[in-house]
Amino acid sequence: MVANIRSGPSPSGALYYNKEKVDKDEAEVLLWQKMLEPYDKCGRLDIDACMESFMPYLEANRRTTNTVFHASLNPSPEDRLTDEQLRKIACEYMERMGYGEQPYIVFKHKDISREHLHIVSLRVDEQGRKLPHDFEARRSMEILRDLERKYGLHPSVKGQGLTDREGLRKVNYPEGNVKQQVSSVVRSCLRNYKCSSYGELRTLLERFNVSIEEHTGTVDGRDYAGIVYGAMTDDGYGVGTPFKSSKIGRDVGYRALQKYYEKSKCQLKEEGALDRLRQCVRDAMRPHNTRDEFRRLLKADNMDAIFRINPVGRIYGITFIDHNTGIVANGSLLGKEFSANAFDELYPAPKEPRQVAEQRPEQRREQRSHTVNPISGIVDTILDLADARAYEEQQKVQRQKRRRKRGLKL
Repeated sequence: MVANIRSGPSPSGALYYNKEKVDKDEAEVLLWQKMLEPYDKCGRLDIDACMESFMPYLEANRRTTNTVFHASLNPSPEDRLTDEQLRKIACEYMERMGYGEQPYIVFKHKDISREHLHIVSLRVDEQGRKLPHDFEARRSMEILRDLERKYGLHPSVKGQGLTDREGLRKVNYPEGNVKQQVSSVVRSCLRNYKCSSYGELRTLLERFNVSIEEHTGTVDGRDYAGIVYGAMTDDGYGVGTPFKSSKIGRDVGYRALQKYYEKSKCQLKEEGALDRLRQCVRDAMRPHNTRDEFRRLLKADNMDAIFRINPVGRIYGITFIDHNTGIVANGSLLGKEFSANAFDELYPAPKEPRQVAEQRPEQRREQRSHTVNPISGIVDTILDLADARAYEEQQKVQRQKRRRKRGLKL
């Protein structure tokens, strides 16, 4: 079982997201605690009633910005759980996470083959104090492992894949062993994700503070192709000295990546491979949304949307990452309705020149990593020096040949 925990300033976004699923008969309410009955007189889910239950806590809030606790619990597709079992798992999870006395509502989603839960609650108590959230992700993982053993559940991903994906974490340059950190991230991503192009793999690796540069050319009449990896900061800047893929191994080199792209293309062409991703993106696309709200809705399904934005705020590219299925796909791969132009029309840039101020950190990261990333400059310098050295060697050989010819003539 995998849990994905998100935060937000207001529970209304998470509630409306789940209400849309309920209205489409793709979800249902399993239980609620310390809340008014969440239905209106016609038996429909009532957001106002839910908000009324949350309001005393929100009004008592002292200075917490992100007051929402929104978690999704994702059992393995192999597990067939009854509603009663799902209720027990949800209650025990919330109790052990420290939210047992909080108001919360649990939804069971059935829009995909694997049923999963969404839980909406608050991070502040009745006195307006923020609940402890130290090591939240680690505690959540430990609780899930205990629940798996208690209820005899399967891991969400078979074999090594689960360990690799759960163990994936951003490269932390100050910790040292950078080459080992980078190689671990790259190999784990290649095992657990499907990227059909260099651009998609680069987008994925940058989420884990790893840069990748592909370089091809000709030296002395011979073609060359290579890959250079490096570490990045959380802000998207290169840090330290990049290194060639050969320093890690052939399995992450240029030829290996070409085979990996082709294999991924074949897998993504299989019938139904992209259905879940298309449906989740389609559900999150709303004209009255903002770009940030669109991202938050996808986060609830453990997906990322990375916009590539030019200086005037126009969207010129978009990549989606589904962490549950391990799919990385550009919008154009999903279809015309998911292209960059479609999203630019749906979420146009503000008319006033405030785009830079409104961008999220990952947007600024995206622009920096693809425009002024210092690693690119360092790598280019290294390769330029290599080309210059090769050219000098070539000229030296030519001069020696000419000298030998002159000697023969004399």
